[in-house]
Amino acid sequence: MTPWVKRLIVANAVVFFLQMTASPSYFGQFAFIPIYVLERPWTLVTYMFLHANITHILFNMLALFFFGPRVEERLGSGHFIALYLLSGISGAALSFWFAPFAPIVGASGAIFGVMLAFARFWPDARIYFMGILPVQARAAVIIMALISLWSGFRGSRSGVADFAHLGGFVGGWLYLLWIGRRHGAKRFRSKVTPSVKKDTLLNWRRVDPKSVHEVNRDEVNRILDKISAKGLTSLTPEERLFLSNFVPPDDRVPPPT
Repeated sequence: MTPWVKRLIVANAVVFFLQMTASPSYFGQFAFIPIYVLERPWTLVTYMFLHANITHILFNMLALFFFGPRVEERLGSGHFIALYLLSGISGAALSFWFAPFAPIVGASGAIFGVMLAFARFWPDARIYFMGILPVQARAAVIIMALISLWSGFRGSRSGVADFAHLGGFVGGWLYLLWIGRRHGAKRFRSKVTPSVKKDTLLNWRRVDPKSVHEVNRDEVNRILDKISAKGLTSLTPEERLFLSNFVPPDDRVPPPT
């Protein structure tokens, strides 16, 4: 795991343990209730580390574990934690307008921002929606946004902060747009995508997709098929970086002497 992904998972786990063992009224002071935001401004951040139950935290941390490392490696740790926190805060902000009286807990807004970034950088990556249906990352984000919109305005999912989810998407999108414009699209792309030496990928035929975790397997297969059809030079910097993680270390061609 990458540094901030590890820290966030540990922090959420520790807070959840304390939450389950301490007085509910104590931790109620750290939940976000939009109408009390001026009285308790700290809840804009603290609510992200509270969860309603074990299922709630489990799904959020699993999503962070699967999507977070690649996004952190791509953006860098500083941009990643900023993306995470700002997505969570924007989730709270959107809830202020559409659900002002509902108490909100959970990292979902922040996680949705991370998932949006994942879909932004790897739109064709195949993931399992709801753990069952294989879809492209961009399609999964669109589906989740539509579900949250439909459910949020109908109020059909009791106990689910749909507008916090949507706010996470909005915050993540705005942050990525801001850093892209700040650095310039091409400069930002090169800044956040480390270069990979050409020799590293010469043994790409020895990459074994069966040994790759199922979360990444479809993307590895897609890239290998692309190389077979168009050659190594057809890969984007992001694809080269991604594939380099799966070339067996002992099989990599040593640099020329």
